[in-house]
Amino acid sequence: MDYSVIGKKIKELRNVVGLTQGDLAEGICTQALISRIEKGDIYPSATALYQIAMKLGVDVNYFFEIGTTPRMDYVREVERQLKTLRLKRKYTEMIEIVKTEEKNPFFNKDNERLQLLYWHKAIYLFEVEEDHTSAFAVLQEAYDLTARQKKAPTEKELEILMTFGTWEKLLQNNEKALYYYRKVEDIIRQMEHLHDQSINTRLLYNIARVLTQTGNYEQSIAYCHKAINWCVEEEHLWGLGELHYHIGYNYERIGDDENALSFVDKAIQLFVLRNDDTHLAFLEKRKQEIMGKVQHGD
Repeated sequence: MDYSVIGKKIKELRNVVGLTQGDLAEGICTQALISRIEKGDIYPSATALYQIAMKLGVDVNYFFEIGTTPRMDYVREVERQLKTLRLKRKYTEMIEIVKTEEKNPFFNKDNERLQLLYWHKAIYLFEVEEDHTSAFAVLQEAYDLTARQKKAPTEKELEILMTFGTWEKLLQNNEKALYYYRKVEDIIRQMEHLHDQSINTRLLYNIARVLTQTGNYEQSIAYCHKAINWCVEEEHLWGLGELHYHIGYNYERIGDDENALSFVDKAIQLFVLRNDDTHLAFLEKRKQEIMGKVQHGD
């Protein structure tokens, strides 16, 4: 047995689950020991390997059946495809993948992978069938598959909680939406690192949008600035155009059209960099509308 392969698989699974070396080591050994195991410098003891397997959500035999176990890159590819289809709102193609993989033992016998499928099934129920009751029930089932098994929440669990919030916002249940968003905000505050940095940006943006809906324009502006600062600090550009426009929208709502125009202009510049013609057409129209109000002193 090549024990360096075990170390590589531990690292691969840990990254998929979304745990740091410190998270994985907690209650088992030291972070330094996990690091050495992953590098193949030392062999994990039988007890440590069993505890690591339990925390990663696999049977300990997985590490001794590596030759016959499907590679994790297959899971990543399924996840990538589902994400792409979700973002493009191609829900029919998305649910076909879900139905196919639900029959795959590699997915249906593992809670982490099954959670991915249930999450996307719930999205299909909400967006296409508009069966909100079933969508919420399946989403809760997806969340419960792993949320009670780990001390540290995974990023997928954060995404699911944010989905709850987004749905409540769409249904005009702003207080419930904020409940879920605040829960995610509290969790992120305690996390050392986010692999997907856009989670925090999207969270702050969604909170800002709910605050705007409830008339809390100054708070919404503050959250947008917080998100922009996060993007700059982390060198992550996702959402900067949307955030600048939303600040402008808030200023427009409180009657400060000059500030509104300034932030819409900044948003336009950012969307130009993204070659996003769809948003640009909308923003140019909004710019003309706001300029008309400024010129007429409305």
